[in-house]
Amino acid sequence: MATNIDVVAALLSAEPISVETAMAAVESETAGAVVTFSGVVRNHDGGAQVARLSYSAHPLALGVLNTVVASLIDGTSMADPSGHPVRIWVAHRVGPLEIGEPALVCAVASSHRAQAFELCAALVERIKAEVPIWKEQFFTDGSVEWVGAGNVPEKRLPRNPVGLNP
Repeated sequence: MATNIDVVAALLSAEPISVETAMAAVESETAGAVVTFSGVVRNHDGGAQVARLSYSAHPLALGVLNTVVASLIDGTSMADPSGHPVRIWVAHRVGPLEIGEPALVCAVASSHRAQAFELCAALVERIKAEVPIWKEQFFTDGSVEWVGAGNVPEKRLPRNPVGLNP
């Protein structure tokens, strides 16, 4: 039996996101487990003090996020024999963030904890590896660093775009 999955949300947000919102969106009477993940902006990276950061998303990032969620659903090996739905909510912030703000929030609700843990962990790893979102870190010493996340989706460019030399 295939897993009955309800994708409640898969979005990029310029507004704050929260675990509480994600949990409320996926909870149900059939869910025996709600597993959440919140990736929070920390004040350090590689030994340097981070003051703040900003995320930028490729124009196709939302489509890639939805593809990741869909492929995760297709690839899940665990089915709920009762047919109860597994509910997923995921959001990644874009724009400026301060220390302590959530940048990535995921919630998975399922009848069973093993399935909820498996899907939530796989979702976070796939988003970090595949969704084209870049982080610009602003350090307290005034330096700035770009950190790539995900891959740029392949999109055919014109042979000689306007403004470029042949």
